[in-house]
Amino acid sequence: MATYESLIKIKGSVGDLVFYSLNGKNVVRKKSGFNKTAFKKSPSYEKVRQNSSEFGHCSKAGKTIRSCIEKYIKEIDEPLLYQRFAKLMTAVKDLDTISERGKRTVQNGLSVKEGISFLREFKFGEKKNFSAEIYISEEKEDIILNGADQLSADEITIVIINPDLETYSAEYSEEKFLMKDKKEIRFKKHFLEDKLLLYFLVFRSKDEITHMGFI
Repeated sequence: MATYESLIKIKGSVGDLVFYSLNGKNVVRKKSGFNKTAFKKSPSYEKVRQNSSEFGHCSKAGKTIRSCIEKYIKEIDEPLLYQRFAKLMTAVKDLDTISERGKRTVQNGLSVKEGISFLREFKFGEKKNFSAEIYISEEKEDIILNGADQLSADEITIVIINPDLETYSAEYSEEKFLMKDKKEIRFKKHFLEDKLLLYFLVFRSKDEITHMGFI
């Protein structure tokens, strides 16, 4: 945008320039190159459309998962965490080798081992996350948390998330255990085994979160 001085006051378009008045000054700018119709239909915008579609999907997928653990996220008070989490969702989405570009999904990315590893490595603020030595095993009716005795905690909370990242909805269950005299930690199964399940763990000592993250 630039201002101009002329004896003749121009308003409207001349070539690729647009003349108008702004706050009492004569202003000229170049026409925007963006065209909605071209964006929707032109082959030259195909890659942009693909990126835009996948970006929107990753943002919604991240919000869906975060909504299940929102109260813990609020405790760490990291205003820009949602941006880092959206970036994480993008990295997970890139692991989808089944779908064509523009239709890759976080759900497919989480179906491979590396996708879950990306979740495990994500740090929530300054809180410590969990090593691979802390993991989940399953029995017929229970989920067993292994390795929890390697870390000191007064209270352990597990949130089991069953996300549907096509409809951007999720179900989740939450259980808490006091660690006094606990040698084995068992949680009840609430979802079918063939569903995508994410396990989010929170350790507290003296009412303060010391560790939190996916396992």
